[in-house]
Amino acid sequence: MRSSRIEGAVVVVAAIVCWLPIWFMVVVASRDSASATTFPPPLLPGGALIDNVETVLAAVSFGRALVNSVIVAGCVAVGGALACALAGFAFAKLSFRGRRPLFVIVLIGLTLPVQLAVIPQYLLVSAFGWVDSLTALIVPALASAFGVFWMRQYIVATLPDELLDAAALDGCGTGRTFRHVAWPLVRPGAAVLAGILFVTTWSDFMWPFIVLRSPGAQTVQVALRALQGEYGVDYALVFTGALLATAPMVMMLIVAGRRLTRDGIARVPGITHR
Repeated sequence: MRSSRIEGAVVVVAAIVCWLPIWFMVVVASRDSASATTFPPPLLPGGALIDNVETVLAAVSFGRALVNSVIVAGCVAVGGALACALAGFAFAKLSFRGRRPLFVIVLIGLTLPVQLAVIPQYLLVSAFGWVDSLTALIVPALASAFGVFWMRQYIVATLPDELLDAAALDGCGTGRTFRHVAWPLVRPGAAVLAGILFVTTWSDFMWPFIVLRSPGAQTVQVALRALQGEYGVDYALVFTGALLATAPMVMMLIVAGRRLTRDGIARVPGITHR
């Protein structure tokens, strides 16, 4: 009984710590810029939220930026999860020449900082004529080393070889086996990966800032950069823009969390190697 109360208190404290920055963002977004620097800081929202939202929407093309971010993050989440699931299935359950060396290359990709790929990636995007388009954000992010590794480990842990053998006896090819046997079992892991890819893509600033030039093609993180003045920062407007940018992501995570809880996913794939 006592241990359960301690665990409950720890959960409550952790929840407060996690949500406190978001609450402070709401408070500052509903007040003037001076509220962010006063001590002690205000704890309750003010009445200027609607005015700040109207100012942000008038200052930058924030609505268009939100649409662009939804398109990019949604395409990367869905396409990336499917592509990584296919690659993970190949590494986990198919036998082909060069499987181990290729998987070692994937593991090496996990250790390299993303900044190393900026210049060659920009040269490739420029050669294809994708600069200043959302394609430059979607296509390079469809296959990630982390996603392939995640799905490979999840498939090893959840998909027994007996099911694949039974599918082969029934005359199923590789494509039908993945679609009708593997995918229904690994779909929860792919859903988790899709959520991770969505959040990562939505929060990305460096790569969109490099390849996007026109205001109509900007994502929400690049649009937030335009809210900072040349000689000063209006914290109320910046926090309002951050609140508008965070709200869709929080709602998506709440919906995805309920779905995953209902589907019964409660474990991380084990680190098991074949």
